[in-house]
Amino acid sequence: MHITVAGKQVGTGEALKTHVREDLSAIARKYFDRALEANVTFRRDVKGAFFACDINLKAGRNIFMRAEGEGADAHRAFEEAAGHLAKRLRRYRRRVNGHARDLAEEREEAEITRQFALQRGEEEPEDAAPAPNGHGGSQVDHSPIVAEQPAEIARLSVGEAVMRLDLTHAPVLMFRNRASGGLNVVYRRPDGCVGWIDAPAA
Repeated sequence: MHITVAGKQVGTGEALKTHVREDLSAIARKYFDRALEANVTFRRDVKGAFFACDINLKAGRNIFMRAEGEGADAHRAFEEAAGHLAKRLRRYRRRVNGHARDLAEEREEAEITRQFALQRGEEEPEDAAPAPNGHGGSQVDHSPIVAEQPAEIARLSVGEAVMRLDLTHAPVLMFRNRASGGLNVVYRRPDGCVGWIDAPAA
């Protein structure tokens, strides 16, 4: 498994990198033998009082997981994040392994699309003049694109989509409903529950 360790305004010495690589490799071997790569990033929290660690693991084709941790130093932040990752892998090991086998046997390729990150502009005043499209402002229409990358829309059941949402800690996931063929969305609600938007196939 390829493991990248980086720091955002935080030093990452060889001792820390070795510790991260050894621990993550051991976790991957124990719980998920298909892990492909991992990106580990260390940073300071907003107030600068604690260290934070983000782990993004690609555990297989279309299977991504994310874990976070905080601590008084980088080592403790990593241990907490790694513990969360191991717990998640342990909880979903059977389902994830079965799902990975299904994906490997699946003949239909995922749909390739693009996702964009837009620069957030300043809030417009409430009395701003309506835009020509009648939506009351043109900020969204003209926000510059700051990032663009390919994305896949996988063909999943609703249960599989919810599992992925939980594994990745992503706020939202779009997928092609395996049963209906329509584009669906699952998302994390403010109350912690998962919402599901079902758009029937055209």
